[in-house]
Amino acid sequence: MRSPENGAALRADTPHSLTDGTTRWPVFAGVPYLRAGRDAVRDAALTALDDGRERDAAAVLLADNDDWWDEPPPPAEQLRAVLDATTLREAVAGLGLGRVGDYFLHRDHDPSGLAVLALTAAHPPAGRPVLDLACGAGHLLRRLAQAHEGPLTGIDVVFAKLWLARRFVVGDDVALVCADLGHPWPVSPAGDAYVAVHDVLYFLDDPAAVLATAAEHAGAGGAVVAAHCHTTGRPGHPRPPEGWAALLPGASTYGEEELTSATLERRLPRSADTGDLGDTEAVALARDEGAAVPEPGFLDPAPGADLRPNPLYADGERRWPNPVWGEEYGPRASTYLPRRWPDPLPGDAVARRLLVDLPEPW
Repeated sequence: MRSPENGAALRADTPHSLTDGTTRWPVFAGVPYLRAGRDAVRDAALTALDDGRERDAAAVLLADNDDWWDEPPPPAEQLRAVLDATTLREAVAGLGLGRVGDYFLHRDHDPSGLAVLALTAAHPPAGRPVLDLACGAGHLLRRLAQAHEGPLTGIDVVFAKLWLARRFVVGDDVALVCADLGHPWPVSPAGDAYVAVHDVLYFLDDPAAVLATAAEHAGAGGAVVAAHCHTTGRPGHPRPPEGWAALLPGASTYGEEELTSATLERRLPRSADTGDLGDTEAVALARDEGAAVPEPGFLDPAPGADLRPNPLYADGERRWPNPVWGEEYGPRASTYLPRRWPDPLPGDAVARRLLVDLPEPW
């Protein structure tokens, strides 16, 4: 890894910190905090770690959020207590993540999560090193680890999301780094790579720069895949399909609705010209210079997964986790999740995500 400030190689100077020769950076739960421009957060966490106050350091790092978040952080005492959470549900509540926490709890079976699986099936890593940008709580990384893909690295700007990934979703076998994509990336290219950047480009002020860096990182035989790029009329910084396609020349383009349907129907998705995607709510891009062979297995839960009833059902009734979730995902989720829990279960209960593969401590 390299410093986001001066580009120098980072080395460990204590068990809980890295240095670039000029600046020190904290490490907690095996996750380096390399977020440039957050000097006060970095220094407060380092001071606490140097003093042996790990819980105080955790509270500082877990309170830090992205610039889009509009809620105040929970009290430090509550954040310290989160370290004792035993389930993902308990942790997202303690972190005060609200609607973002609900997003993580249901990411594996929301329509956009299913769309990512179809895009991955059509354009798989095929053994190349994976860099998952804005990886959130690590749901895609978990599925790739189950498929024995690797090595796997996830980057996100919010430390709390990476802590959730480490503690409840991916374990210790995935490298996680807290960093801002608007600054020099802390990971160096290592040959042909697979770079995923899902559900984030519309948040960024300069998605063109991120995609250009992703293409450089991917190398001559690598791939760049980007799902859920909002089109006109959606939140964030939307663009029409042709606007997104122009940012990654040579990429195949997909409508999100087609990707979701492909996963539900257990088939590979069909790409489309941007001129035919005027009605899609989000476009996906995929440029694979390695021309990897599609892997339909990604459409399904991992073989041998311990499947459980979809937690969107309570007392036999389907309930959206919050109104914002229901507004964004409800119309499409209603097409595969019936209002009442079916009895008996249909033969396609797994494909329709009535039965789901949740992280064990969900």
